[in-house]
Amino acid sequence: MSHVIRRPRTALAVIGVAAVLFAGPAAASAANAAAADLGILFGLTTAPGGSLLVADATQGIVEIDGKGNRTLFAPLPNATDVSTVGAGSAYALTGGGPPRTGAASLYRISKGHVSLVADLAAFEAAENPHPAVIESNPFDVEVLNGGGVLVADAAGNDVLYVDNRGRIDWVAVLPEELVSTANVKALFGCPAGPPDICGLADMIPAEPVATSVAIGPDGAAYVGELKGFPAPVGESRIWRIAPGTLHADCATSDACEVVADGFTSIVDLSFGPDGTLYVTELDESSWFAVEVLGGGEGGTIDACAWGSFPLECEEVATGLPMPTATSISNGTLYATIWSLVPGDADVVALP
Repeated sequence: MSHVIRRPRTALAVIGVAAVLFAGPAAASAANAAAADLGILFGLTTAPGGSLLVADATQGIVEIDGKGNRTLFAPLPNATDVSTVGAGSAYALTGGGPPRTGAASLYRISKGHVSLVADLAAFEAAENPHPAVIESNPFDVEVLNGGGVLVADAAGNDVLYVDNRGRIDWVAVLPEELVSTANVKALFGCPAGPPDICGLADMIPAEPVATSVAIGPDGAAYVGELKGFPAPVGESRIWRIAPGTLHADCATSDACEVVADGFTSIVDLSFGPDGTLYVTELDESSWFAVEVLGGGEGGTIDACAWGSFPLECEEVATGLPMPTATSISNGTLYATIWSLVPGDADVVALP
């Protein structure tokens, strides 16, 4: 297995965390009004003109210009990610959860109008490529130069392809992996903690939880894992999936290769113009520390230089409060912070 090389650099302070909220069903009408305070932030991308688009689960897709002004690019509550096609045009996702209108779907946005492209939950129910619980939570979308998009489905543990007509196929499924339970036991103060946690075996299987997909300079898909319960530290991996791949089981397929590991709770991958891969880790203590226990050490942004595998990466910022995504605009690296705290969530430039 490949191991990422990481060199610590800067640190930022972390103050605290709050619980995740859930948005209602998606809307489909146009709007260009001023956006309210940012709510729950997930995906972030740069539009052709240099403005930033952020997926705000409480409002939809919010555009932030170079002066920091915010407008509602498109109303889409429960939005998890956005990827641009051209000026005023983009694809966006809504997340999963309990069955409801607009859940786990891909949308096309054109000049503020939102239209349904594909029902990803229905595909999961019919096909279930990763043979586990039938559940869909599309978390990251990447537009392909040749048309269509790739989607990382965090609950489905897979990567999907959706063409311009809304037809869905699956590209690859990520395998489960035996991981240590030491982190979750430490978080609960074992051996004095709850017996159902402290009594866990030293190693148990964890679902990969595909949270991110990005197309590299070589045309391959790079996919990041969060790693589900028991939320281990240092066990999240980055996979390379060869261009044109379909129906690959990454446990055995030669089309899949681990090109970096040693991360904790990856929530986003994004390539910069020079080929640098930016990796966003939600928290160095794991997603479980943040989302379940309301604590954590802060998240990290890593920069991985393009070149040979395994990728060589270094920390460019750490101690960030709940980062969920990055993007580069006009040579500056931006990140979401306090992303799970409505009202405090923001998009900031990193030094």
